[in-house]
Amino acid sequence: MPYQAGSSAQRIRIGLTGLAFAFLLVLLGSIISRSSRDEVTNAAQQAAANEPSEPLAELGVAPGASDAGNNSATEKK
Repeated sequence: MPYQAGSSAQRIRIGLTGLAFAFLLVLLGSIISRSSRDEVTNAAQQAAANEPSEPLAELGVAPGASDAGNNSATEKK
């Protein structure tokens, strides 16, 4: 194969173009996966904020229970 003057420059240009394409593809995938992960995290934070502060009291098994829970307990006695 005879040596051609522009072949090495063309190979370098094609290689750098391929690397740039691969970099952009990985960057795009990272952005997409990060945005979906953020939505899941935000949903989990909102669910945690909506949880009751005293779940045992709301069920009526703790001293801070509501009157409705205490009334049903006194009716059974």
